[in-house]
Amino acid sequence: MSWYRNTVWFVKGLREYTRGGYESASKHFNPADVEVDVAGRSFLVTGANSGIGKATAKEIARRGGTVHLVCRNKERAEVAKEEIVTETGNQNIFLHIVDISNPKEIWKFAEKFQNEHKLNVLINNAGCMVNNRELTEDGLEKNFATNTLGTYIMTTALVPLLEKAADARVITVSSGGMLVQKLNISDLQWENGPFDGTMVYAQNKRQQVVLTEQWAKAHRNIHFSVMHPGWADTPAVRSSMPDFYERMKNSLRTEAQGADTVLWLAVSAEATKLPSGLFFQDRQPVPTHLPLAYTHSPPEDEEKLMEVMEEFSQKFKSVSSG
Repeated sequence: MSWYRNTVWFVKGLREYTRGGYESASKHFNPADVEVDVAGRSFLVTGANSGIGKATAKEIARRGGTVHLVCRNKERAEVAKEEIVTETGNQNIFLHIVDISNPKEIWKFAEKFQNEHKLNVLINNAGCMVNNRELTEDGLEKNFATNTLGTYIMTTALVPLLEKAADARVITVSSGGMLVQKLNISDLQWENGPFDGTMVYAQNKRQQVVLTEQWAKAHRNIHFSVMHPGWADTPAVRSSMPDFYERMKNSLRTEAQGADTVLWLAVSAEATKLPSGLFFQDRQPVPTHLPLAYTHSPPEDEEKLMEVMEEFSQKFKSVSSG
């Protein structure tokens, strides 16, 4: 049935995920939802030097928020920071160089950050789609290390800080591609069978949805959400999906359109009136499974994912501390 899921997802995407889909959905947006002053609130955005991450950080900065940019590449990050400060006039923009595919680095960063800063909103935006199987220096498959384990460690490491904050939120940038994948906990690092970077990425994004749902149950004082930005024209899409980009480039959303729902989830009062743990697209909660698709998982698989991720994270925590 994978052909069915892929076809339905792509047809759905042609209708909803493109720029035209955003323009149609935005007719029903309330502009006042995001016309807010967030001065005094602290936001952390991973992967903030380009694409949706930078667009989100810039819009938060415009609204007076303190923004922590977490980026891997120092040179590109400094350029992004300067651009945000110049365009918004907000001086409260801070830069942290962290490789989200390196779990030891994330633990060290989070431990230091908790001692020096407050945090109201965490935005897990960093991600990658590596089309060939590559291993990190820790022997982890790179997509899994970045998209799933990196997101897991950054979130769980900062939960204690978030629990001290008023109106704490965690937003994870996922993808509609996850709709074609059922959670597979038997081969998290794609060691068996052919490697398909697009499907690996989609599986990681399904994992992020499950993580969000589980976190929402475990941490009632924090509002968790996960979202699909639509198909946006970003550097990541151009480099990771060149064929898709060439086919769709005239229909792709702008970076700001892709970031709109992230911003809405991060700053609007309306977002937290909805239950924690939902999956959003264009400021609305949407289903996490396609009709007739066999992508639902038994609860024990979802609980097992949490157990395995905790085991992974603790292993690298002990290394970073020792």
